Order: sequence, then structure tokens, then C-alpha cells
Amino acid sequence: MAGSDATPAPSKLVIVLVRPQLAENVGAAARAMWNAGLGELRLVRPREPWPSPRAHAAASGADRVVEGTKVFDRLEDAIADLHRLYATTARPRDLVKPVLSPRQAALEMRQRAPAGEGIGVLFGPERTGLESDEVALADVVITAPLNPAYASLNLAQAVLLVSYEWFQSGLDEPAPQQFDRGQRPATRAELQELFQHLESELDAANFLFPPHLRPTMVKNIRSMLVRTALTEQEVRTLHGIVTSLAGRKWQRQRG
Repeated sequence: MAGSDATPAPSKLVIVLVRPQLAENVGAAARAMWNAGLGELRLVRPREPWPSPRAHAAASGADRVVEGTKVFDRLEDAIADLHRLYATTARPRDLVKPVLSPRQAALEMRQRAPAGEGIGVLFGPERTGLESDEVALADVVITAPLNPAYASLNLAQAVLLVSYEWFQSGLDEPAPQQFDRGQRPATRAELQELFQHLESELDAANFLFPPHLRPTMVKNIRSMLVRTALTEQEVRTLHGIVTSLAGRKWQRQRG
């Protein structure tokens, strides 16, 4: 179908392709993005040299997306400026994370976008998909409810599925999340500081025991806190609560 030449409104959603193998697939993914009005594409260690004439050909007119594509050597650098991260996968993972369908994820993204957060969606290489440690960097897993006997999508199909649901969710956009004046969502760095503070005190209290269960307990606690979408003020409040409880324990021990 012929697409419109109208320029879509700027979007805060970033598509990140991790180790894509074929330039044609990157171009087809760019075409899928532009169909849904998405314009920011990032590549992490593409197998073929970039830029690529074959990607331009496969994009079928979505040249603006292809020409604006940014390439990174490390996934951590590609997502450094993002506040919220989603990872697409069809395989079960031994990770404690919320799992949403593309439609549910798109609605959640729309709710967060007006708050000024940078939002990204990770897609893995065509043959293997994302690795477990790459999925672990995300807040939420996106899994499409497809035929359980054959849930395999090619890269462009997967990008189109998520991009389409994003576009559709904007036609009847839900009310944005409201934050009190002077507050904003916590950054990834602020959350990391809270995790370290809390886990340090839990270690001191022998809560994260036995040692072989500590990683799972930590992941569960972090997932629980991430799901609450903390503001900067709430993070400061939780720091104060942890400090206060740790101080009371110290005072009881002295008494």
C-alpha cells in the first residue's frame, strides 16, 4: 500500500536492532517503522557495513529513517539516554520481569511518553534473538501471543507488530501519567543508587540469605521497584526510609 508523504509528529519511541545480520532486513524494518510514524533507529554492531545501498532499496522510500540511523559498538551506549526499556523475545527466560503483549506495551509506552521519558524497544538478531544478558537490561519483556508451535517472526515483521500497536494506541491516546509540580520520573542512575543502598542494608541485616538465592531475590526486589514507576521524590523518600530503619537497628544493638 502506498504511504503518505506527511511528516509524522515527533515520537519518543526508539527502535534498537541488536547485531542485525542483513542490511535488507534493516531496510525492511525501517520501512515498517515509517509506516507507523517512527523515525529513530539505532543499530548495535550490525554484521554488514553501514550505510548500505541494499538497506535503502529495501526501505522503499523510508530513506529518512535509514539516513538518520545511528550505529553503536555497545548496547549500553545505544540505550544510555533512555529511561524505559522493552525487550522483544518469543522464548521463556529465567528472569523476573513483567511480560506484556505488543498492545499492552504500546499502551504503557503512551502513558509514559508525555512525562518526557526516553523509551526504547530492543530486537535481537534474525537467527538467535536477544541473549539473556541483553534482555536483563530491559524493564519489560514484550512477547506476541502467537501460535505456540510456531512463534517465529522475521525482523521486519517483529518491528512492524510493535510499531503498529504503538501507532494504533495513539489514535485513542489514554490520559498521560500525572506528576506533581516539580517532580519527574526517576532516572536509571537514581534507581541504581537506590538499589545499591537498599541491597547493602539488606545484606547487613542478613535478609539476602542464603547466598545462592541472593541473585534471584535481588532481581525480584528490583523488578518490584521498577514496576512502581518511582518519581525522583519517591526515590529520595525510600532512601530516607532505608536509612532510618538501618539507624534504628543500630540504636537497638547499642542499647
